[in-house]
Amino acid sequence: MIHNLKPYSAYKDSGVPWLGEVPEHWEVVPNRAFLKLKKELVGTSSSNYTLLSLTKQGVIARDLENPEGKFPASFDTYQKVKSGNLIFCLFDIDETPRAVGLSNLEGMITGAYTIFECTDPKVVRFIYLFYLAMDNGKQLKPLYTGLRKVITKSTFLSAKMPLPPFDEQSAIVRYLDYIDRRIRRYIRAKQKLIKLLEEQKQAIIHQAVTRGLDPNFKLKPSGVEWLGDVPEHWEVLRSRYIFREVDDRSVTGQETHLSMSQKHGLIRSDQIETRRLISESYAGAKICACGDLVLNRLKAHLGVFALAPERGIVSPDYTVLRPALDIIPSYFEFVYRTPACRVELRQRAKGIVQGFWRLYTDDFYQIPVPVPPKQEQEYIVTALEEKIRKIKEIITQTEIEISLLREYRARLIADVVTGKLDVREAAANLPGEAEETETFDDALAEGELENDEVADQAGELDEEVIA
Repeated sequence: MIHNLKPYSAYKDSGVPWLGEVPEHWEVVPNRAFLKLKKELVGTSSSNYTLLSLTKQGVIARDLENPEGKFPASFDTYQKVKSGNLIFCLFDIDETPRAVGLSNLEGMITGAYTIFECTDPKVVRFIYLFYLAMDNGKQLKPLYTGLRKVITKSTFLSAKMPLPPFDEQSAIVRYLDYIDRRIRRYIRAKQKLIKLLEEQKQAIIHQAVTRGLDPNFKLKPSGVEWLGDVPEHWEVLRSRYIFREVDDRSVTGQETHLSMSQKHGLIRSDQIETRRLISESYAGAKICACGDLVLNRLKAHLGVFALAPERGIVSPDYTVLRPALDIIPSYFEFVYRTPACRVELRQRAKGIVQGFWRLYTDDFYQIPVPVPPKQEQEYIVTALEEKIRKIKEIITQTEIEISLLREYRARLIADVVTGKLDVREAAANLPGEAEETETFDDALAEGELENDEVADQAGELDEEVIA
């Protein structure tokens, strides 16, 4: 994948401080030489257009029939987008996941974005790759002003970019597209490995918490469809006999504040790096003790619940459940997190609109779960924690490898489109397009919110952080 790339033989000062030197034979031109501002509203005919979003994966179509995220009451102020248009988010640039996109689709997009038409379609791919590299490195800082970090349209059109001869642009685009396909292939293979490991982890957990650690245990029918047979010496009890709801409130709000994260569980709020709402006072918050099971009522069926690692306070909208028996709480957290039990949680949640299903305590109480002897619960938890630790180590290493591949790709794009590396010879020796028989998409692992969602959620909680 890595070719023996070298710098160009001669360079010149670009005249642009943040760009530095460029190859001697390249031009440096203002954006207005090739970009023309375009803004045409869809008005009352918005129903005739496909809704588009600018994301880390590029410009994509949104499904209005199965909506995810927030949508405005009306799309009348949205702009028309044509294939080949460049779309820029020229505000809040440092916080925006993706500030540039090249649309291959026809449709409409929020009027907050700036759309440019390229006067010469042959150069649009190079321009896109150049600004993609600038966005990856957040290198447009010299152009923006104000607290909102806005680049005005006139400033952007006056800004200069490097422009190689057209044949060289074509070579650069071909080379970077080829490398991108190769990297996506590697990433996709690693994503598949992570998916298999996650499935293996779930299978191990389900087997342990429903059948125990000894395959020779005699089994009996549990009488519960999702649970199936369980070891003969186990009990099956409804959750009301295992946990009881407590509603102790903080008077001062000075206790350790805990926040719920779908990824990290219940942790101290100061350990969460992503943005969250800060309350002026936590007086009246619910108090939880170490080992309590804390549920986000609106998202419990999505796995947003965890054991409290210490005494602290949580949102008053959460449900705090304290063990009613002498048990190992971690065992039951494993049980509730199994996919089969998550289905049970979803079926018992109530609500009309998706995203507002609540799991009420009385409904949670009805969920039957397997109850091994306490010592066996402890053995199961210890065994699972060790097996999960090993799987997580492999997943973490694989995620690091994916991250390094993405970093390499971003660095390579930046070095090539700014002329630090010469790819003309390498591009000439690439295999023909016919040899590329598959397409690969690493979008699933990006895990980024769309820009539109980020804008809509400004000042609100992250999707990952609930409270």
